[in-house]
Amino acid sequence: MELFAQQILNGLVTGSVYSLVALGLTLIYGTMNVPNFAHGQLFMFGAYLSYALVMRAGVHYWIAMAIAVVTLAIAGAVLERSVFRPLRHAPPLNSMIAALGVMLLLEAVAQNIWGPEFRHTDTPYGGIVSLFGLPVAAHRLILLGAAAASMMALLVFLTRTTAGAAIRATAQNPEAALLVGIDTGRVAMATFAISAALAAVAGALIAPISLVYPAMGTVVTLKAFVIVVLGGMGSVTGALIGGYLLALAESLGGTYVSATYQDLIAFVVLALVFTFRPAGLFKAAV
Repeated sequence: MELFAQQILNGLVTGSVYSLVALGLTLIYGTMNVPNFAHGQLFMFGAYLSYALVMRAGVHYWIAMAIAVVTLAIAGAVLERSVFRPLRHAPPLNSMIAALGVMLLLEAVAQNIWGPEFRHTDTPYGGIVSLFGLPVAAHRLILLGAAAASMMALLVFLTRTTAGAAIRATAQNPEAALLVGIDTGRVAMATFAISAALAAVAGALIAPISLVYPAMGTVVTLKAFVIVVLGGMGSVTGALIGGYLLALAESLGGTYVSATYQDLIAFVVLALVFTFRPAGLFKAAV
C-alpha cells in the first residue's frame, strides 16, 4: 500500500510538470494553430537559468525562478515576433519547420553554454516530511503547491480578465476577434510569452529533483504533444487533466508492469486515443 501511495505521489509530481508544459503548448496551438516543437527547449532553458542563478550566482531559489520566468516570457515574445509572425500567412509546414529549427538552435546554445554534463540545482527545501505517514521530500510538496498555484492563476487570468477573454476569443474565431477590435497580433505575442513563462516555471520546479541537461526538453515535448492530443487540441482543461492522467499511467505502469517500457506508455496512450477518441477527451477550445 505504501508503494502504491508513493507512486501516486510521484505521478502527481510528474503530472504537475507535464501539465504546466502542455498548458503552454495548447495555448499556442489554440490561438495560432502552431505546433511549437521548441516548447520543451524553453522548459529546458528555464531549468538551466534556475540552475545557473542558484548554483553559480548564489541567488535564492525563488528569486532565480522569478528571473527565469521573466526572461523566458520575454524570449517567448521575441520568438513570436521574429520567427512565427512573419510566417503567419505561410503554409502550416513553414511554421513547423521554423519550430524545429528553433528547437535545434536552443539545444545547441544550451550545450555550448553549459556543456553536455548533467547538472543539479540545490533547493532550500531539502528535508523529508511525513505526509499521512508517507516520507516525502519537502521540495516535491513545494512543487505540487507552486504548480497548482500557477495553473489556478492561469485559469483565473483566462476566465476573469479582459486579456484572457481576448485570448479565448482569438482561439475560438480569429477573424471575428479581429472584426470586433481585438489585436490578434498582440494576443499571439502575449500567448507566446505566457506559454514560455509556464515552461520556465516547470523547468525551475523540476531542476532540484531531476537532472538538467541539454536534451531534457525533447522528451518533455513529446509527452506534452501526447497530452495535448489526449486532452483535445487547444483545450486548457484537457491539457491540465491529461498531464496528470499520463503521469499516473507512467508511474503505476512503470512500477507494476515494467520500468523498462515506462516511456512507451505515452505512445501507447497516443495510439489508443487516435483509435478510439481522435478528437481527445475534451472540447478543443481554450
